[in-house]
Amino acid sequence: MAKEKGGKKPTAVPARVPAAQSRTPTITSLRQKIDRLDHELVKLMNDRAKVALEVGRVKDSSGICAYAPLREDEVISRVLALNKGPLSERCLRSVFRELISGSRALEKEMRVAYLGPAYSYSHLAAIHRFGQSVDLVPVGSIPAVFEEVNRRHAEYGIVPVENSTDGRVADTLDMFARLPVRICGEVQLRIHHNLLGKCTRAEIEEVYSRPQALSQCRNWLTKHLPMARTIEVTSTSTAAQLAQDKPGAAAIASIQAGVHYGLNVLAADIEDNQGNLTRFAVIGEESGPRTGSDKCALMFEIAHRPGALADAMTVFKRNRLNLTWIESFPIARPEGGYMFFVELEGHEQDTRVRKAIQALGRKAVRLEILGSYAKLCPID
Repeated sequence: MAKEKGGKKPTAVPARVPAAQSRTPTITSLRQKIDRLDHELVKLMNDRAKVALEVGRVKDSSGICAYAPLREDEVISRVLALNKGPLSERCLRSVFRELISGSRALEKEMRVAYLGPAYSYSHLAAIHRFGQSVDLVPVGSIPAVFEEVNRRHAEYGIVPVENSTDGRVADTLDMFARLPVRICGEVQLRIHHNLLGKCTRAEIEEVYSRPQALSQCRNWLTKHLPMARTIEVTSTSTAAQLAQDKPGAAAIASIQAGVHYGLNVLAADIEDNQGNLTRFAVIGEESGPRTGSDKCALMFEIAHRPGALADAMTVFKRNRLNLTWIESFPIARPEGGYMFFVELEGHEQDTRVRKAIQALGRKAVRLEILGSYAKLCPID
């Protein structure tokens, strides 16, 4: 290569940087990118809903129930397994829960009764199970939930069955003995109690809540509010309503109830048992479909004689069935007696479960299959 005059070396020409790399992203350009992604998301969500609607038509023509909790949980589990962040699992779960709920609403309008008012723990369990694209109907008591379903004013209801701290919920067991509804699903909800109010902790004179919530926070209340009077009400949301307006009053309820009623969190997570869990039953007209990972609930009464209960329970051992829940409940009649509630692993259509039910029927004065439903994991 020839040298330039004067012996000078040629000046190096800097490499050309592509315009796209040289520009620093601006708020405007990033927002435009978000707008394009939102456009794609809306289209994809509606495309998904159209396919779900086709599924609904096939279900309807085949006589299959539109509500399929196990399938819905499988969808969410698969989505969570695909998640690489930065969105949290809680966020994605909420998004897809509502997407599924909205798609299900296209298949069939659904009414679900629960113990209200809004943002009680029963309400939260209903939202976790059905989403918010259904008609969530608050009622004033657990028996009223059963009545709504029994009279077909609602397709489903959700009722608490037991708590890991306090055990059985008597009102629920009593209504299973009175009305012919079936369990078709369950929700296991981790319960976190919060002290809510508009006053300071030093000004609290009364603490309102549902009896079970007060019991589950007994030690905390004794230690931190020994002079406050505890008052039982029908639900945690009713307690939050009272704390909203009454001077010197506080409530034990959910964070969501506090937000809804404009209350401050005076103390969070005050439950004595940090593993506090309440199990809710989804009730309807029919049992849930067989999934291969199910539970079955039975209710039975036996003759009041020595050895009758032990004799009845042998049918589960002989058929190699594992019991996951056993409760006794007194029968309200002059001669007394007890109703027994059991839950076992398996579906009422399984051969071993059918044999056990037939054998138990020969020993029982009264036997009812309360329902079969898919096993589900606890949720926050």
